[in-house]
Amino acid sequence: MDNHHKAIKATYFSIASSIALTLIKGLAGIFGNSYALVADAIESLNDVFASLLVLLGLKYAARPADENHPYGHGKIEPLITFAVTAMMVASATLIAYESIRNIGRPHESPAPWTLGVLVVIIGWKEWSYRVVMRKSKETGSSALKADAWHHRSDAITSIMAFLGISVALVLGPGYEKADDWAALLASGFILYNAYLILRPALGEIMDEQVYEELIEEIRRKSLLVDGILDTEKCFVRKAGMLHHVDLHAIVDGRISVKEGHDLSHALQDHLREAIPGLGKVLIHIEPA
Repeated sequence: MDNHHKAIKATYFSIASSIALTLIKGLAGIFGNSYALVADAIESLNDVFASLLVLLGLKYAARPADENHPYGHGKIEPLITFAVTAMMVASATLIAYESIRNIGRPHESPAPWTLGVLVVIIGWKEWSYRVVMRKSKETGSSALKADAWHHRSDAITSIMAFLGISVALVLGPGYEKADDWAALLASGFILYNAYLILRPALGEIMDEQVYEELIEEIRRKSLLVDGILDTEKCFVRKAGMLHHVDLHAIVDGRISVKEGHDLSHALQDHLREAIPGLGKVLIHIEPA
């Protein structure tokens, strides 16, 4: 199974998980009198739409290179990540707004049984985060990484809800609003996580050079090709799950143009075979 299929399979898992949790949290929040749980359900519903967006993006990114897109369609992934983070910001804003409104209203304490529901939810979402993040690292998908962080932010909002409900129940009358304060605090965590997701996606769009380990591996393995004396400039840019490389290779200046041409192709083939995840490899020959 290639990386695109692995990523798409992980996204289906995210969608199914988020739909189930949206229903569980929403019903528990309504019948258990907990706005923190309702806010948590809003976050899970947001996860469903975000995962659907990621799924569409991954399927588009899997299209092969064509005449108009010689480097493939992978740049759609960071654009999808931008959309996912925008949805996170929107849900955090909605949660914060409703929390502030509820803080100003008198209401009953949440039902004690909602704590048990939250314990299960926290474990479920943390496990979901680890499953999707592992697939993100295996495939190198930035969109899947954003999807994984959605699960982690969901787990955080659930932890905040658990703490808020616990305070309201333990301290009793007068502390009913601890549940709402917990939801407000959770919205802040969601905004912070949105920044953590957005920053690397922005770097990917801007072709930021943050691949030092990969560049070092490219330089090291280039020297294994007979006739390559050294390397000079090396630039790497990411598009979806592939890394495209521009490399200047130093060869004996006395060889013919054809020999230099053949060496560049030999080096290109060697690098793509030796290092998984490389896309286009452009070799510029420099004379020693």
